[in-house]
Amino acid sequence: MIIFMPVTAVNNLKKLSLFVFLMVLSGIASAGNNHFLVLNYHDILSAEGAKRSLDKMDVGVEHLEEHLEWLKKKGYTIISVQNILDAAAGKVGLPDKSALLTFDDGYLSFYTRVFPILKRHHYPATIALVGTWMDGNVTANDPGKPLVNWEQIREMAQSGLVEVASHSYDLHKGVPANPQASSQAAAVTRLYDDSMLVYETDEEYRERIHAALLKSAEFIFQHAGVRPRVMVWPYGEYNQITVQASREAGMPMTMGLMDGFNTLADISALRRLIMVDNPDVKQFAELVTGLRADRSLRVAHLDMDYLYDKDAEQTGRNVYAAVQRIKDMRINTVFLQAYADPDGDGNADALYFPNRHLPVKQDLFSWVAWQLKTIARVKVYAWMPIMAYQGEAPESWYVKEWRDGKAQKAGHIYTRLSPFNPEAREYVAEIYEDLAKYCNFDGILFHDDGILSDYEDVSPLALSFAKEAWGLPDQFEKLHASSGMRMAWAQHKTDFINQFTDELAERVRIYRTGIKTARNFYALPLLKPYSEEWYAQSFPTFLAHYDYVAIEAMPFMEEAKNPLQWLTQLVKTAAKQPDGLKKTLFELQSVNWKTDEKIPMPVFIEQLELLKKLGAQHIGYYPDNVFQDQPRLADLQQHFSLPVLP
Repeated sequence: MIIFMPVTAVNNLKKLSLFVFLMVLSGIASAGNNHFLVLNYHDILSAEGAKRSLDKMDVGVEHLEEHLEWLKKKGYTIISVQNILDAAAGKVGLPDKSALLTFDDGYLSFYTRVFPILKRHHYPATIALVGTWMDGNVTANDPGKPLVNWEQIREMAQSGLVEVASHSYDLHKGVPANPQASSQAAAVTRLYDDSMLVYETDEEYRERIHAALLKSAEFIFQHAGVRPRVMVWPYGEYNQITVQASREAGMPMTMGLMDGFNTLADISALRRLIMVDNPDVKQFAELVTGLRADRSLRVAHLDMDYLYDKDAEQTGRNVYAAVQRIKDMRINTVFLQAYADPDGDGNADALYFPNRHLPVKQDLFSWVAWQLKTIARVKVYAWMPIMAYQGEAPESWYVKEWRDGKAQKAGHIYTRLSPFNPEAREYVAEIYEDLAKYCNFDGILFHDDGILSDYEDVSPLALSFAKEAWGLPDQFEKLHASSGMRMAWAQHKTDFINQFTDELAERVRIYRTGIKTARNFYALPLLKPYSEEWYAQSFPTFLAHYDYVAIEAMPFMEEAKNPLQWLTQLVKTAAKQPDGLKKTLFELQSVNWKTDEKIPMPVFIEQLELLKKLGAQHIGYYPDNVFQDQPRLADLQQHFSLPVLP
């Protein structure tokens, strides 16, 4: 979309931008270092208690003290919430290496074991309280551990060392999230009413969240005499709506559970490094220095169409079998189909989640994704088309191809909505928004339908855009007249589709803030960059736009005469780009679609081992077939599984 602004508005914007720029420079000059780490703990037990504990989040007190000693030796300063707020306001800077300590759930161990350590070292820390737990309403689903009382809270708050934060009043629980009764995080889930067969509306959801956060803040003020300034999200789950509600309830700083360092621009939703499996000082050092980053992906690509059955009970059996298989693989990521494509042409005929525009094959994605996340303990990416939707949209919304001397509906197997049509773009964006409203997932895999050939898109809006925005001819004959012009047209289309997917990701992030993105990529534009002209795909630009580029490393699909040599060339070519291997997922095929036969396991393993030998960090395959044990689970466990990491 091109936005035209009056000259006066542009000049005012320039003045404002200069003012902001100078203010930023001033802030940088006065604030010094603005990066800091937030560490997250829960219950702190005795050394023996931690060894016996079955709770992954329990940490032994001697390990906590070792962690603090390591931070001190490495030059870290333990900072407070007030330090961060002052730095964000430009009043002071933060020390070069800063860490904030946070302790969730309000366990008694914070008073008996942590508070004495804080007083001894004069370290600040934050404790996050759950209102219903403090009220004595701990249900059978909650830990049932002893909690601090209000007298102890007031004592610690008055010491000046302890910041009292909200961990919500009654959002630290699961609520019904779908027809299958998955219990998911209350703060980010649309309640499903099984008796009425309806979901919570947008208005009902907003009202519930705003009321909950106001109640939480007032509850702490009434009992502790201090108004909380920090909201710590239960289970680390939040979105833009909850963050806004927290701000309006007087808590401008909130905290999730994503790994990573923070800047002063992040205080509305800070990243925190959670301590699990009672890490010793060596493991702690690895966590702090590595932040669980750069971990390899092992990805299985699941077709929901394989799991769906008209018989609901059979669907359930299929899902449980697939989830158990994924768990047994010991991998960390699943690309899960969120759309229905029973004829296998790559177009979405229906969807597996509630939405405004297409039929719902079955409201299944939310449940299956949750089973995979909670039982198999994997990250789930929703696999979705970019443009290929078989709805009842007007003919004018679709990509047009120059054929037989005129513009007509494209003959490609992918029936794609034109990204140049604003109504079509909004149609797709609303589908993505609905996916995010009703389903809990970790990322988006953009399908390989996001292509435009050197004969596409020649719809009137696309040609007009090429002229007005890119300065190109608006006639196909001129656009196609030379290789230079065709490539210029292709590169603009590449960027345009990339920007469209960025827009879709942002619509998802309104409701699923921390999602990552991956996009399928054909092998030919990597091996022969001039073929961008035929695809509107470019490896360097994909690396710039997505967290991961999923290359279809499928030599039999490409009819490679020497599959191993072809794979070697693919990996080595990707490695030439900055972050080429760091951000590239190589997806093997488990089926030869040319012959409709399984890839023999010795061949599959040989290709898998070659990828690892060549330095490929991220490896996946498509498809996974639970019914035929393809690829064979025993072989995957030996060659594809990942080591257990904290």
